[in-house]
Amino acid sequence: MTCMSVTEQLLRALPEGVVITGDENTRPFECDGLGVYRQKPLAVTLPENIEQIKHILKICKANNTPVVTRGAGTGLAGGAMPLEKSIVLGLSKLNQVKSIDAENQLAVVEPGVRNIAISEAVAEYGLYYAPDPSSQIACTIGGNVAENSGGVHCLKYGLTVHNIESLTMLTMDGEELTLSRQDDGMGLLALMNGSEGLLGIMIEITVKLTPTPQLARVVMAAYDSVRDCANVVAEIIKAGIIPAGLEMMDKFAIEAAEGFAKVGYPLNAEALLLCELDGTEAQVQAELDIVLKVLSGASTLKVSESEEERLNLWKGRKSAFPAVGRLSPDYYCMDGTIPRRHLADMLEKINQLSQKYQLRVANVFHAGDGNLHPLILYDANIPGELERTEEFGTDILKLSVDMGGTITGEHGVGIEKLNAMCHQFNNKELEIFHKIKQAFDPDSLLNPGKAVPELHRCAELGAMHVHHGELPHPELERF
Repeated sequence: MTCMSVTEQLLRALPEGVVITGDENTRPFECDGLGVYRQKPLAVTLPENIEQIKHILKICKANNTPVVTRGAGTGLAGGAMPLEKSIVLGLSKLNQVKSIDAENQLAVVEPGVRNIAISEAVAEYGLYYAPDPSSQIACTIGGNVAENSGGVHCLKYGLTVHNIESLTMLTMDGEELTLSRQDDGMGLLALMNGSEGLLGIMIEITVKLTPTPQLARVVMAAYDSVRDCANVVAEIIKAGIIPAGLEMMDKFAIEAAEGFAKVGYPLNAEALLLCELDGTEAQVQAELDIVLKVLSGASTLKVSESEEERLNLWKGRKSAFPAVGRLSPDYYCMDGTIPRRHLADMLEKINQLSQKYQLRVANVFHAGDGNLHPLILYDANIPGELERTEEFGTDILKLSVDMGGTITGEHGVGIEKLNAMCHQFNNKELEIFHKIKQAFDPDSLLNPGKAVPELHRCAELGAMHVHHGELPHPELERF
């Protein structure tokens, strides 16, 4: 009797339409937002309920088959990219807002609920979900938790980790665990935020809701100098103001966003700052008076006078990634975080690297918390240009660490930053990561090979170094 393959077992155990097979059918799942690396999975599963997820995990465990959990696939570090001979576990069909507790400002949602859909569901109660990644119309809350996503409002309202009250997860063995902020002496709830699918599969999430502010106004300040613009970021915080959003763009990003969104950004500016203040009318006016004094040296200064105008000013910033994408066949979005005081120095060094590698870069970032998103433009059809781009990105990450920051603020490590992990963490720290992974997933079947490098990898690299043409995973196909 011939033993059935894992794919055949899944097809037999699950209803029609849950299991997707065949190269053409699985092609849409072979990468996430980091499209430069792609890998075909054995099959893709799209379960409709928790029992089906448990069936999938049971079969995969029995066959020693890796499982890669996927949300909307908007991640930018390759965290949801399949591995060779793996099963993709897509959670897009678990997309229900299960309950809303307006009095306690909580909502219970399934992992496939889109970020913006939470705010839409609770708007009638005068509430919203504060973390708002630029991809919020598409990204899902499960993916947000997996990557600990941020957004333009994370300075005041926190990252995903600060807005999750509890979650229920499945281990690889199918065991259900509920982790709650109220009973989290070991910090396991925080551990799951940013765990990148390595520790468990989230099946239910309780999010905190925030009252919709009475008023929100955006100040747009343009500067003739990048350094002057960067310096006022720290001055705003020093003045005792915690803006709802504090975003910065350089000249290239301004031109790209304005060409795409046409929102009225000044094209003659070297740098642009968007500062949002929210609260009661009295609070906003008091903070606005202080902020306008701090920004008095701007070459252009504009305050939104209506909700429509406020949203319009943000539209340009939130459209920056696709706007830059229109200007080049490909772009590579980096994600590092540095102390605010080093913003100007970092931007100068990125400009120097741009000249060194002969690659254009647009800088868009969450200035308030120092989370940088340099967008490096390149053409993968030109031999060697992708490799130069990756070297450029590696240098940015090294600079982030050397300036007292970190290699990621919200995009995660995935496969993209494995080498950079060796630059940021020593062997003892990496050993702790591996021990945590082993405690949750002893057979290493959940998204193996991602986020935490093997110790021998760092030993081989020595000081952080990426060889020309080296793939994060040698078996991957590069596009």
